[in-house]
Amino acid sequence: MKHCINCCIHLLPHDLHRQCFRCRGPNHNNQKCPVCKGENKNPLYTDSKQMKLLAVLEVRTDHSESWNGFFCLKKGKLCSLIFGLIIMTLVMASYVLTGAKHGLLLIPSPFHYGAFTSNPSLMDNESLSDMKDHYQPSKINISYVKDYPSIKLIIDTITSKIEFITRQRPDLEELRKQEPHMFSVIPNKFLPNSKNPCWYEEYRGNTTTDPYTTNSYALYSKRFRTIFDYLRKVFWNHLYHYKDKHYRLRCLPHFYIIGQPKCGTTDLYDRLRLHPDVRFSAIKEPHWWTRKRFGIIRLRDGFHDRYPVEDYLDLFDLAAHQIQGVLQSEAAKEHSKTNDIIIGEASASTMWDNNAWIFFYDNSTEGEPPFLIQDFIHAFQPNAKLIIMLRDPVERLYSDYLYFASANKSAEDFHEKVAESLQLFENCMLDYSLRACVYNNTLNNAMPVRLQVGLYVVYLLDWLTVFDKDQILVLRLEDHASNVKYTMHMVFQFLDLGPLSEKQEALITKSPASNTRRPEDRSLGPMLPTTKAILRDFYRPFNTKLAQVLFDDAFLWKRT
Repeated sequence: MKHCINCCIHLLPHDLHRQCFRCRGPNHNNQKCPVCKGENKNPLYTDSKQMKLLAVLEVRTDHSESWNGFFCLKKGKLCSLIFGLIIMTLVMASYVLTGAKHGLLLIPSPFHYGAFTSNPSLMDNESLSDMKDHYQPSKINISYVKDYPSIKLIIDTITSKIEFITRQRPDLEELRKQEPHMFSVIPNKFLPNSKNPCWYEEYRGNTTTDPYTTNSYALYSKRFRTIFDYLRKVFWNHLYHYKDKHYRLRCLPHFYIIGQPKCGTTDLYDRLRLHPDVRFSAIKEPHWWTRKRFGIIRLRDGFHDRYPVEDYLDLFDLAAHQIQGVLQSEAAKEHSKTNDIIIGEASASTMWDNNAWIFFYDNSTEGEPPFLIQDFIHAFQPNAKLIIMLRDPVERLYSDYLYFASANKSAEDFHEKVAESLQLFENCMLDYSLRACVYNNTLNNAMPVRLQVGLYVVYLLDWLTVFDKDQILVLRLEDHASNVKYTMHMVFQFLDLGPLSEKQEALITKSPASNTRRPEDRSLGPMLPTTKAILRDFYRPFNTKLAQVLFDDAFLWKRT
């Protein structure tokens, strides 16, 4: 319903303002009009609905005796103009505040930020054959192309702050003070007739005692209960009896596949476990050195009770039983035969994840962790062998995002998360060292994508401060994908494994690839070209240093 803006008389739906009979003549008086009397404020209606905006629009009546039709019409247009400006302002404000994700902002934004969907899961699984997805065509979004100059400035700032400084190793006594229980359980010498590090430990339980009743892996995960049910059944058959005492064989891994996530370590694990002389922990990725010994199951769930080293050693009991069988066989006793079975462990977090240190270790130097995982592993196993599988860090990050992101996955969303993560990393680098930022728990949990995992050379240099270079084998996923047989021969040689029959070798090298990219992730296509260019710039100085350390330009990843 419409009203005359001057005299408040209801108009018919198709009436114009000049048709209001009360405004035509000179005798209309607001004070005498029964409708207008006492009214100085006139509500406006449009299509029978009262308009309520940021404030009530007031139209003051003139106390003159009359209005001419032309002036009333002019005043109506003025009100319409005011309404239009207010509505346009509201629309523009609401549009800007909602983000304008598709690059239609009137004022360009240097970044396209996205909300955090979820942090990556703490279980790191890897992929082998998803490289071919990179060559699918992608649509170029012009708004994201405009991001490049602004983000390039951030990358230039990060690059200018990069310094590869050798860390100082803690001495053995400092490590003992931090983990006294661990040092009381693991001896400093192992059985001489076993290639794998093993020792006998006295078992003080009785036949009615469940040796795994307090094992945290069995308590917190239903997946592992079947394994421990079997171990309970066979446990007593594998105790060694000597002078009225019971002993159990304990073992640590001979080698570790330490990283990196989404670089093909699952495929390497699946092939290696087919070798007749190789055994693995009952669980592929115990994550004990990096997480469980600190009581971390998932960071978002907070801390639980710390998993003692005995729980970790229980995971190698199946392999220990087989090693014990070799050591106690008659042939071994007569000919002093050495056990050739070796045990491996494949937690892909071992190389890089030191996020828990800040909650447990004091005396930090300018935000850098005083102790790292490798310090403790080396203290117990100075002869351990380490295998690292790497891939182009740009593609690794996108694969990591596709695997762990929970919802709303897209190339555009990935771009936004990369931009936000780079800015967070830059903020850290302005105040702290490279190592302090890489191992910064707060930063790593804040970044929507795990940029830091692709800084391979930072981690490798820290591992080389405690282990010799010939104890570490570094492989590329790209080489493994193109020639599995060649990379597996390199691994066999590195681990001093015996020769295989043609049938055994074919079984290992010709089996299908493990943990490939999921079909629903393949359908999303490759990352945006602009995102790839940004990440290439970010990782370039780190790849250059890595190629120098390994004397291999293939680790520049120029052709991928």
